[in-house]
Amino acid sequence: MDQDASPFAAAQRSPRRRRLVLTALLAAIALGVGLAASSMHGGIAAGAPDNLSAQVGSQRHLGFADLVAKVKPAVISVRIKMDQGPVLSSDSDDDEGLPFPPGSPMDKFLRQFGFPTLPQGQGGERGEHRRQVVTGEGSGFFISADGYAVTNNHVVDHARSVEITTDDGKTYPAKVVGTDKKTDLALLKVANRDDFPFVTFADKAPRIGDWVVVVGNPFGLSETVTAGIVSAKGRNVDADPYDDFIQIDAPVNQGNSGGPSFNLDGQVVGVTTAIYSVAGGSVRIGFAIPAETAKTVIADLKGAGHVTRGWLGTEIQQLTPSLVESLGMQSPQGALIAEVKEGSPAMSAHLKAGDVIIAVNGEQVNGSADLVRKIGALGPGTDVELQILRNGQKETISVTLGNAPGKQQVSELGLSLAPANSVAGAGDRGVVVTRVKLESAAAEHGIQAGDVILDVAGKPVSSPDQVRKDLQRYAASGEHHVLIRLRSGDHTRFVALPIGKA
Repeated sequence: MDQDASPFAAAQRSPRRRRLVLTALLAAIALGVGLAASSMHGGIAAGAPDNLSAQVGSQRHLGFADLVAKVKPAVISVRIKMDQGPVLSSDSDDDEGLPFPPGSPMDKFLRQFGFPTLPQGQGGERGEHRRQVVTGEGSGFFISADGYAVTNNHVVDHARSVEITTDDGKTYPAKVVGTDKKTDLALLKVANRDDFPFVTFADKAPRIGDWVVVVGNPFGLSETVTAGIVSAKGRNVDADPYDDFIQIDAPVNQGNSGGPSFNLDGQVVGVTTAIYSVAGGSVRIGFAIPAETAKTVIADLKGAGHVTRGWLGTEIQQLTPSLVESLGMQSPQGALIAEVKEGSPAMSAHLKAGDVIIAVNGEQVNGSADLVRKIGALGPGTDVELQILRNGQKETISVTLGNAPGKQQVSELGLSLAPANSVAGAGDRGVVVTRVKLESAAAEHGIQAGDVILDVAGKPVSSPDQVRKDLQRYAASGEHHVLIRLRSGDHTRFVALPIGKA
């Protein structure tokens, strides 16, 4: 070959060609290294591992197919039935739709154009009341081989029954072990199997910009996978002090609620809980409960069926620039105490309105919501050191946290209770059951969340503390059972419960 015809010789004469040839060589080298690395890390042990998260390991393929294939079997569809209360029945099979009164202008208008106007009845005359059962659907995922699964509280809230469908299309009934409204988490249990594929929560929080893969059932479309990145952290979208969401830009929609968001190691970094939407569809802004929060809450739900949070007993407010200046502070670090509640742990520790709590057990407080989360993460009876600013001077105050008033647990029966008048729809009399511990005496006797205890041993009750004291008194007198009258939906019944049985 003529030396002048060689591309390398031409490159030597032309700087531009020399750069092009060098670029091509570097690209070829990079491709070879990438293929070698892929061959080194591409193998996952065959078989059906129990812990799917642990098996994904350090795969770094182009795309997420291998990761999805390993974790998707642990993702479930959650379907619930709930009672929506009494509605009017109709005597016509065509009468489905909105309950406009018969003969009303809207009723005539809709019928004129072929639209039905009244709910379809299940027999009976028009105007007869019946109870309407509605269904809802969300997502979830197994966290253990014996059937414990995580979803959102709002997915199973007020559920009359719950069933789950696994990746292979099989359907199982599930029990609600416990729920936590403040963090929107719920724990389910599927019985009679101990070989469910499951995934684990990540030990390390994701960074902004990290990849996330979301698996769920949007709009009832099972086995749907989307991907995106962590867009932001520490989001509060509903003015709830326990909001501390991860924001992701992977598309999520209705039905994704309760499903997992995975990192590239196949570990759950978040539980999908909310979307930002203008018209009901995804605009690539989704929110997930961080794994760190979910792990703590789920452990409490599994152990006790509820979450018990520490209580300080203060009204607090966010520091504004003007408050920082007037208090003589250098930065808006901390939370300002606006009021100390009577009989609270804060009052016993001599905290005062105007104090600024700047640290809890040495950890800096970054605003009022951060203080609530830090205190709530500590159980009642915990001794805490608070660093405060009082009149411009730093002080350290020791406080023993209490239990928030209102809701109380009756552990011997497996019940969580609240005054009926504090729960919407529970009425003004009695004490409402907010949670029932799985396999407790209450659960064995058919007591469910939403039931209202009216009497204990023939005596009307109005507070959880009264129920607890009455049970303790009868147990101390040697009684083995106590007769409770409660209201379940539209019916009232008596239940004889064994005292002291956990």
